Amino acid sequence: MSVVLLLSFSLFYLYSSISTAQSPSQSYPYGGISYHIDCGGSTELTDRFNTAWQADRFYTGGSTAIVSEPLRFKHPQEKTLRYFPPSSGKKNCYVIPNLPNGRYYVRTFTVYDNYDGKSHSPSFDASVEGTVVFSWRSPWQEDLARSGAYSDLFAFVSDGQADVCFYSIATDPPVIGSLEVVQVDPSSYDSGEIGQGYILVNYGRLSCGSGQWGPGFSNDTDLFGRSWQSDSDFRVSESEKSIKTVVTKNAIAGTEKSPNYFPMRLYQTAVAVGDKEELEYELEVDAKLDYLLWFHFAEIDSTVKKAGERVFDILINEKNVKRIDIFKEVGSFHAYSWNYTVKNLSSTTLSVKLVTVAGAVLLSGLENYALVPADLATVPEQVNAMKALKDSLKIPDRMGWNGDPCAPTTWDAWEGVTCHKNKNGTALVIFQIDLGSQGLKGSISDQISLLSNLVSLNLSSNSLGGTLPDGLGQKSLSRLDLSNNQFTGSIPETLTSSSLQLVLLNDNSLEGRVPEELYSVGVHGGAIDLSGNKGLCGAPPLTECPLFWENGGLSYKGKIAVGVSSAFVFCMLLLVVYVICLRRSRHDYDFGLPQDLMSLYAKRNRYQRQKSLMNLEMESQHAKALQSPSTPR
Repeated sequence: MSVVLLLSFSLFYLYSSISTAQSPSQSYPYGGISYHIDCGGSTELTDRFNTAWQADRFYTGGSTAIVSEPLRFKHPQEKTLRYFPPSSGKKNCYVIPNLPNGRYYVRTFTVYDNYDGKSHSPSFDASVEGTVVFSWRSPWQEDLARSGAYSDLFAFVSDGQADVCFYSIATDPPVIGSLEVVQVDPSSYDSGEIGQGYILVNYGRLSCGSGQWGPGFSNDTDLFGRSWQSDSDFRVSESEKSIKTVVTKNAIAGTEKSPNYFPMRLYQTAVAVGDKEELEYELEVDAKLDYLLWFHFAEIDSTVKKAGERVFDILINEKNVKRIDIFKEVGSFHAYSWNYTVKNLSSTTLSVKLVTVAGAVLLSGLENYALVPADLATVPEQVNAMKALKDSLKIPDRMGWNGDPCAPTTWDAWEGVTCHKNKNGTALVIFQIDLGSQGLKGSISDQISLLSNLVSLNLSSNSLGGTLPDGLGQKSLSRLDLSNNQFTGSIPETLTSSSLQLVLLNDNSLEGRVPEELYSVGVHGGAIDLSGNKGLCGAPPLTECPLFWENGGLSYKGKIAVGVSSAFVFCMLLLVVYVICLRRSRHDYDFGLPQDLMSLYAKRNRYQRQKSLMNLEMESQHAKALQSPSTPR
């Protein structure tokens, strides 16, 4: 929902500043994280209120500039800015990371000051956590364009990061001068009753009986970093005649306490009107929204000694909603606050009257917050998937893929992306991605499997490569066009589990067997085109796949054949081993010679050798006897 913040009641002028908490640091008193970012600034700095500012960071794109009249600005962080030209895309963000979930005070300083020399203040929207909260339309009021303004709100963060995004209207570049994010008490401003489904946008934070004060206005502090403006511009002129300012230096009890930590300074001044008079304010509002009014009182007139001496009624749009007796509620010099939610407005003006019953009306402060319903957000896991796709597809900056892919719902989703509500209407989901002919040169992330509601994917006519991830098998997918790219590898089997009616994979470098189930797309009235992939094989008109070889390796049937053959050889080896073992157990053979037998065998060999030598010697002697002459008788 768009909220146009009018200068008179929602924006603080140039002279305001940001919280005194360090950046980044723990915010006092809650102890949470705080950031103070000098948008467009290149160095760390500390302003005259001792606020430490970080150099520009956490942005998704854009360029930096300096205001045309820097001497007009008292604080250094107000002299620089970041702007987002069309080349950065329609949507740009500051994404503050690593935040604990909880409630945060968010404040922006917006300034133009003719930084570009075009004398054309831009039109744009700003969102926080996916909900539009500020709308700027050209031409800005002259003093606003030159001096700039602060705007603030309270919002819950539930995903560990704060997204502050800007959406260009036509070709105007959004601008921002500084950004503050401070963690505050999650129970502040009656969040338990209102719930976390609303953003509280400041439509006027008034201090009665004083000028502007707080961080940036004076040395008075507000532990939340809130600045307070004078109520005088909002009082109806008729009530001015009898207005009296009441001031005290006495301490006020009950201030700076959890969960709202309202400052004591707020209750030390007040405005009062005479007896039988009324105090009236007119606040400009957006009739489409509900409003939270927060009233502040303290009995700081020492002449009031008991209950009943000062009693008055509060009328909202002429409806009597509350009777107030400050002394009766808390006594004197003690803070007392009361809030009321205004609903079903029929006018852009909200009337607040305090009408005397006894004594004089007395008011210390009045806050007016628009209750802006938090917009639907994209399912977190699909946000992560889209961010992964952004990186893997190498989406160019000009396409503005920043922040939540689908939110705010009043803006266009990311370029080329179509979103729908989920079945129960509680969140947004990615329905279609159409990025044909965008000059993309990356690949498809396997996290695309998280896009469980994706019906149509068109990435045709780019220069995408790599393999097709198994995640393309979403059951929801009915149209797939990846034609005219450089994809390689095989077609994943998981693709057949989807409800495809159109499959265009032509003119890539895919290879291998086409899953048979994929042909059913054409059989059942759909369309399929696999031409221009020389490595694909399967049913006609594709070439027939080799029996045992495909995709540069064994086919499915080949792997089965190898498996069966290996199993057969293994079984045969087991059979041979079994037969050998069976025969040995049957005959009990032992092919090793016992030690005693070895010794006997050695002795027998020595005997045989000796016998042989003796035989040889006897034969030699006998031969010699035959050769000698006979002796005569």
